[in-house]
Amino acid sequence: MRLNPGTPKNAATYLKKKNDRYRILASCNAPYHLVSRATTTSLSRFPILCKITSLWSLTPLRSLLFVAAAVLCLGYVAVAATPLSVVNLRCEYKTNPVGIDVLQPRLSWELVSSVRATTQAAYQIRVAVSQAALASGELVWDSGKQSSDTSIQVPYQGPTLASGRRYYWQVEAWDNHGHVAGSSSSAYWEMGLLQPSDWHAHWITPNLAEDPSKSSPSPMLRHEFRVQKAVASARLYASAMGLYELQLNGRRVGDEYFTPGWTSYDFRYQYQTFDVTSVVKPGENCLGALLGDGWFRGYLNAGGKRNSYGNKLALLAQLEITYSDGTHDSVVTDETWKASTGPILASDIYNGETYDARLEKPGWSQATYDDTEWKGVTVVDSAKVKLVAPAGPPVRRVEEIKPVKVLKTPAGETVVDMGQNMVGWVRFRVTAPAGTTIALRHGEVLDNAGNFYTQNLRSAKQEIHYTASGIGVETFEPHFTFQGFRYVAVSGWPGEAALDNFTGVVVHSDMVPTGTFTTSDPLLNQLQHNILWGQKGNSLDVPTDCPQRDERMGWTGDAQVFAPTGSFNYDTAGFYTKWLADLALDQEDDGGVPFVIPNATTHATRKGEAASTGWADAAVVVPWNVYLAYGDRRILEKQYSSMKAWVEYMRRAAGESYLWRSGFDFGDWLAFASTNSDYQGATTDKDLIKNAYFAHSTDLLQQTAVVLGKKEDAATYAALLGKIKMAFQREYVTPNGRLSSNTQTAYTLALSFGLLPESLRKNAAARLAADVRSFGHLTTGFLGTPLLNHVLSDYGYFGEAYLLLNRKEYPSWLYPVTKGATTVWERWDGIKPDGTFQDPGMNSFNHYALGAIGDWMYRVVAGIEIDAQHPGYKHILIQPRPGGGLTWVKASEHSMYGLVVSHWQIKDGTMTLQVEVPANTTATVRLPNATIGQITETGKTLVSDKDLAGVRQEEGAVLVKVGSGSYSFQYKQ
Repeated sequence: MRLNPGTPKNAATYLKKKNDRYRILASCNAPYHLVSRATTTSLSRFPILCKITSLWSLTPLRSLLFVAAAVLCLGYVAVAATPLSVVNLRCEYKTNPVGIDVLQPRLSWELVSSVRATTQAAYQIRVAVSQAALASGELVWDSGKQSSDTSIQVPYQGPTLASGRRYYWQVEAWDNHGHVAGSSSSAYWEMGLLQPSDWHAHWITPNLAEDPSKSSPSPMLRHEFRVQKAVASARLYASAMGLYELQLNGRRVGDEYFTPGWTSYDFRYQYQTFDVTSVVKPGENCLGALLGDGWFRGYLNAGGKRNSYGNKLALLAQLEITYSDGTHDSVVTDETWKASTGPILASDIYNGETYDARLEKPGWSQATYDDTEWKGVTVVDSAKVKLVAPAGPPVRRVEEIKPVKVLKTPAGETVVDMGQNMVGWVRFRVTAPAGTTIALRHGEVLDNAGNFYTQNLRSAKQEIHYTASGIGVETFEPHFTFQGFRYVAVSGWPGEAALDNFTGVVVHSDMVPTGTFTTSDPLLNQLQHNILWGQKGNSLDVPTDCPQRDERMGWTGDAQVFAPTGSFNYDTAGFYTKWLADLALDQEDDGGVPFVIPNATTHATRKGEAASTGWADAAVVVPWNVYLAYGDRRILEKQYSSMKAWVEYMRRAAGESYLWRSGFDFGDWLAFASTNSDYQGATTDKDLIKNAYFAHSTDLLQQTAVVLGKKEDAATYAALLGKIKMAFQREYVTPNGRLSSNTQTAYTLALSFGLLPESLRKNAAARLAADVRSFGHLTTGFLGTPLLNHVLSDYGYFGEAYLLLNRKEYPSWLYPVTKGATTVWERWDGIKPDGTFQDPGMNSFNHYALGAIGDWMYRVVAGIEIDAQHPGYKHILIQPRPGGGLTWVKASEHSMYGLVVSHWQIKDGTMTLQVEVPANTTATVRLPNATIGQITETGKTLVSDKDLAGVRQEEGAVLVKVGSGSYSFQYKQ
């Protein structure tokens, strides 16, 4: 029985018998009522009703009606106050998604309970094709009451889902305390076009003269149509070769940018689905589109390369209209469309946009516009094009920031300082005579003289050129380009540029924020800020390396090392799911993984240059991370062939020696280098790195095989792992545990990946810690850095780990912070201590790879740790390790089950640890430097606290097992 909010008047109260079960449908004049599709339930759940009915002289049905109504009206408050509720319903990680193509979408929800140690005992999912059907019990699928604690990734198991159909669903849950959560509020998902035959539209390309060797004006396309009936619903499905922006009756369609997104265009294109019911109108309508070069044919890769995927832009659009009388109509792209050019003279991702407002065509996407002078279009053969719905979040304008100052540089330039290195563009307002051209140039830093600096952009211009129409106040923002910048050099501005003229529009994949991390140290808080902004700026549909220079590609190595940190900060599951599908498609036939995904360098890559260690391993490491963070078993199933192909590539390359020595490698990219005569740098032998990752990916593949129940593969790769380790030890390890490359990265990889015999690990860890103390800083690059502090803390060297975290001088994480950085740099010394710059050929100031320290900050400093045996935070390890002079740290992670919090504070010698554990999970809390007798939890001693599942003393700490709820532990240190 469920009670939902509402105040209906004079509603009927009745019972409906069905299959010897009674549906209680009742309401009364009270703040809560039973909705008409209340839970089907056996009368045995209400023995008092049965008792009264048997004693009353009225007919059974009338007595039941009377008593049920009385009980409900008098007792609704008690029922409504149930401590259990179901919230945050998601389908494939999304809230109410429209246009998905997963045939068995997974459903997830959260439980909220005011009672400690709450777990789900059972659930029931109901799915219908409308809210009315859901209310009346006319269901497409009813899971029935399932005795299970599973509340995430539950697959739909009903009849085959139909193209374009919307499905509504609800969840009811029961807990281990006997509480029932009345049905959740309804949510929905809507299917996209699932079969090629569902597409009636044709790909069309405009009949416009273009020079494929350079940027051309952006095409404009339009088509008029008539609506003669009342519209019940309208959906617009669209994709493009290039980028597109749709308009319908003069209004922009949707809030997504850079559609259809960047995929491996040789294999697939994404399409988007838009609900345009409110925009389609009776009578004449017009559908219009702008096209941009984007990644498809714009400049991509250094060296001025264009047309990576093709040299002609094309549009695909299909408007499906359902009328109130149940009939349907389609408006599609075909040979009847018209094409022209307009004010966008050039729009390129690297170079920016040139826009002449005098060439605008007012009303061009409205039915009243005269297009007699427009050109025609040509239908494009697209038999091989595969269309897929997006798995990840769309790119959106996520936030806006105001500049902090307008300054004059020593060179005399006017520069607007946004105060934050950001990705997106500047919106500006200007009043200027017709023909006035304003130029914006974008850069990340000023040089040490205070002048505007762009050398590190290489060939990317990052410029906006806007020619005014001269008509009133003009507001402009670009269409098919984005910039990475903090500073904007403005020229051609009429009069003095003022702060109010400019707004920074921050653009990235609209991932849901999930993590927070703050401490008593402002510098560490700024580091976390920089990590977050680095992730934002490098998550524009693909996980890029940098967002400003002539690169901006999905480098696999950066994604591989940053994925754990990224999944703390944001919900990255859908984002990585989309990208990993492209990785598998672009993977070479022999299993090699290109450096960048999507692989825009296909024709430039020489044989053997794919498959660099630590980069190609993204094929294995990233799906495993998604599985751990989100309990996503399906990602392992989907990527398993790709994972296996990469490991088999390495196995073949290693041969019978099980030592891989061939091929190209980046090594420990951008590791510390020194000009000291006795130490030229921290060069780690590339062969050692190759074989360390050979072992690591084999290990993860073996674990994946176990998860998926592939017993034969699990045994095969366990045996292979043993042989790799033996070969590694023979080749690179002395009997005393010294490595052939005596570097921090070498020891870090060997220890992190379990490559040393147990008897040598302590010695190796001691050598690593001694090296850190000797230098007083890290010497690692892209591959060693993410794991260094983890290995130090795993072996008890917390002092050395905090030394590295807190260091402010070069090289360190905080050194850029002391230089005013607002994002993570590519190099440890992007700006050198003397104020000069590193090599401009490789010097991004927004490059998130080295921000992978964030994973250690969440997992060790704050102590929020995933239990690999219970992924997705089903069982949580709360195990903070205070140190480094910090007096408090607070971190949170909104997991698939709900909010996890770890907040520790040391004051006057007393340690306080506050913990939140979401319903339907458990946790093990580790209290460092404690003994059982001295600890209290919310004022009670541990031995008297009956809410705790178990307490155990171990050397130097106390372990406490807890169920869900909020806990506050306190003790003297």
